[in-house]
Amino acid sequence: MNPFCSDKVWKSESVGKQYLEGVRGAIPCADHQLELIVWLLERSSRNVRAFLDLGCGDGVLGRALLGRWPQARGTFLDFSETMIAAARRKLTTPRRRVAFIVQDYGQLGWVESVASRAPFDAIVSGFSIHHQPDGRKRRLYRELLALLVPGGWFLNLEHVASPSPAVGRIFDEYFIESLWRHHQRAGTRKSRQAIASKYFHRPDKAANKLVPVETQCRWLRQIGFDHVDCYFKVFELALFGGRKPKSSVPQNRSRRRRPLPLRPF
Repeated sequence: MNPFCSDKVWKSESVGKQYLEGVRGAIPCADHQLELIVWLLERSSRNVRAFLDLGCGDGVLGRALLGRWPQARGTFLDFSETMIAAARRKLTTPRRRVAFIVQDYGQLGWVESVASRAPFDAIVSGFSIHHQPDGRKRRLYRELLALLVPGGWFLNLEHVASPSPAVGRIFDEYFIESLWRHHQRAGTRKSRQAIASKYFHRPDKAANKLVPVETQCRWLRQIGFDHVDCYFKVFELALFGGRKPKSSVPQNRSRRRRPLPLRPF
C-alpha cells in the first residue's frame, strides 16, 4: 500500500518539518491573510474570549488571534505531534489559558476532546481541512457550527480546487516561483528546477482532496451558516467561512429592507 494515499502522511515527522521549514514561509500573501482574519473578527464586533485553531500546524493562526486578544482561551488542535511541538515552541510567552491537543478531527468523536473548552467565539483553520474526504468535510462543518457561540465565526484559510487544469498549471507556476524566492531569501541556493521537481513529487500531494471554494461556500449556507463568502482568493489559496446565526430567525424571511448599518455583522 502506498503510505502517501491519505492524510496520515502528515503524521510523518519528516513531512511536518519539510512543510514548516520549506513551505509555510513561502505561502503568497501570508501576512495579509493573517491580518484579514483578525480584521474580519474585529469588524464583526467580536470579543474573542475563546477560540479553536483546528489542524493548527505551528499555530500561526492562533498566535495571530492571541496577539490581538491576549486574554483569550486558545485551543490548538492537530493530529501531528511534530506540529503540536512546533506550536508549543513558537508560543514563547507562557499562557495558562492555552491548551494543546493531539487529536485527529477526521475521526468521529473528536469533538469530545474540545467539549470542555467550547463554545468558541471563533474557529480558524489553515490549510488542513482539504485533506478530508468531501463527506467528512461537510460533516465537520456541521460539527464546527455546533461548537460556536451564536454570532461566532468559522474562518477557513484553505487550499481549494482550480476551476480548470489550465488555471491549476498557472497556480503551480505561481507557487513554485514563491518557493524559489523563499529559498533565495533563506540562502539555500536551490535551483528553480530542483524546487519545481520537489514540488511536483512531494509525498503529501496524494493527500489533497481539493474542492472549489464556491462548492464549499454552498455547503456552509446549506448547513446553516450566514454571511458566508470567500473573503480572499489568489488562485488555489482562499479564505472563506461564515457566522453562526445570532438567532433562529430564517435569514431569507421576507421583510422590508432596512439601510445597512456601518458594521454589517
